[in-house]
Amino acid sequence: MNAATRARRILLLHGGLLALLFLCQFLLPDYHHTNFVSIMVLAVYAMGYNLLVGYTGLLSLGHAMFFAAGLYGAGMGVYYLDLHPVLAFIIGSAAGLVLAVAIGLVALRTTGVAFMIVTMMFAQAAFLVTLYFNDITHGDEGLTLTQAARGFALFGFTIDLTNPDLRYNLALALFAGALVLTLMVVLSPVGRILIAIRENEERTRMLGYDVRRYKLAALGMSGLLSGAAGAAYVLFFGYVGSSFAAIQYSIYPLLWVLLGGVGTVIGPIIGTLLMFYLVEISRDYTSSYMIVVGVLLVLLVLFFPKGIAGTLRARGRSWIP
Repeated sequence: MNAATRARRILLLHGGLLALLFLCQFLLPDYHHTNFVSIMVLAVYAMGYNLLVGYTGLLSLGHAMFFAAGLYGAGMGVYYLDLHPVLAFIIGSAAGLVLAVAIGLVALRTTGVAFMIVTMMFAQAAFLVTLYFNDITHGDEGLTLTQAARGFALFGFTIDLTNPDLRYNLALALFAGALVLTLMVVLSPVGRILIAIRENEERTRMLGYDVRRYKLAALGMSGLLSGAAGAAYVLFFGYVGSSFAAIQYSIYPLLWVLLGGVGTVIGPIIGTLLMFYLVEISRDYTSSYMIVVGVLLVLLVLFFPKGIAGTLRARGRSWIP
């Protein structure tokens, strides 16, 4: 397959996905509108995670701290300082980036299982911080943003982030931006170097590349997307609590990425969508819904060992990035 044909297929696949998500707002009932806002925001979080684990080969169990950094950076800025929501979003995204780089300077001194354990320890420390400063964070009870705090004027128009249609399209814009950014990184020379690090770190180092610098850059981009997802989540839904910093929010993106396809750009949205509705549908039938979800996930992994998009790529669609 020549480069032009591959580029055209990539454009059609990801452009078609964005077009489908745009059309869904006119076809879905209100209940699913809210669900899809959550799915698109959480998919951005999963895309950030996938940049690290799927393309660079660094398995992290501490990504909840980057997501929570975005949540608390934006949420507390609005709640305590009455910040403009746009400024709060920027601060939340930057918080995820800065924290990821700071943690990376320490954690990237390790590799493999040690890296996973170090990131998990940092994440647990961050979770305990949100509980320790209960007077400020309100712990599990959390902080709730008022409707007035989530609205602002822009070019003479009133932007209300509680408006379902506006919220859907802003979530879609965030998802589209993250998708384009991920594609640009993956298809660039930097992306190829990250994949080389994943496949054989020592050989990449022997070729003269500064492996540590590229891994730190990947962690920074991952933290930026995770922080942006957290900031958007609190602005869209008006709540931030310590549960978002708990260990399960480090495991969720791993499940979403494994289910959708590790190391594929489109995999995170597939995994997030499927996992979200597996939980929703199972919950309607039994209180032990996680057992049902677990069984279904095992079956999916058996039939799609590389995730849905990853297995499709392995079975003849090698052009999927």
